[in-house]
Amino acid sequence: MTHEERRVWLIRYLLDEDADLQAYGVPEEEEEQKRMLRALMNIRPPRPLQEEFLQVQDAYLQEENRRAGVTDVDALPVCPLDGRLVLWQGDMTTLRVDAIVNPANSQMLGCFWPLHGCADNIIHSRAGLALRDRCHCLMQAQGHEEPTGQAKITPGYNLPCRYVLHTVGPIVDGALTQEHERLLASCYTSCLSLAEENAVKSLAFCCISTGVFMFPNHRAAEIAGSAVRRWLDETGSRMKVVFNVYKDLDLEIYRELLRG
Repeated sequence: MTHEERRVWLIRYLLDEDADLQAYGVPEEEEEQKRMLRALMNIRPPRPLQEEFLQVQDAYLQEENRRAGVTDVDALPVCPLDGRLVLWQGDMTTLRVDAIVNPANSQMLGCFWPLHGCADNIIHSRAGLALRDRCHCLMQAQGHEEPTGQAKITPGYNLPCRYVLHTVGPIVDGALTQEHERLLASCYTSCLSLAEENAVKSLAFCCISTGVFMFPNHRAAEIAGSAVRRWLDETGSRMKVVFNVYKDLDLEIYRELLRG
């Protein structure tokens, strides 16, 4: 199969397995096909995946991710005042690093909103459906929703990272409280400790709980920087930690904070 044939095959497979979707056809335009495939992956509930599907999906996603370009963590400059830290603005799903952190929701199954722009949606879309299935297995074994401030680890599947660490940040619905701040710090330290247990040498954090979870950006960055530095100091870990930002606002905030 060519790359284009794989995309059409995947769309048809996902349409055919759901009786409510079988009336839809495959768009002719490439970008519309890509949007439809991602949307179908987003809405598909966790259930067993056939080996043939996984083989076609993995070949397709790996080529898509290759075309998007990959940035190697070892090529990024460290912060001048702390060689353990890296500040990088870019798409975390294109970073070749041991592990990235996914800001998950309490269901821990990824975002089901088709084409949503959140990091949870993008990570699951580019890793492939096996990631949702793995998270589902973890949650079934746990028997309850994921508590805020803790962390789980899964393979990275088709992403250029080895692992994905999933953590649920606090939702700030109203005034910011000390409990919000404690839970956010716990997200960072829980991920760091779990990463260390799994021999992770480089870990990339996004701006946990900002955006739709409404944690104020500047305070979130202060907590992130403080929690990471304290954990590195206390453990003596040699892990390289990347603060991965997407928005210009967060880039400026972290630039200022990491100067001191």
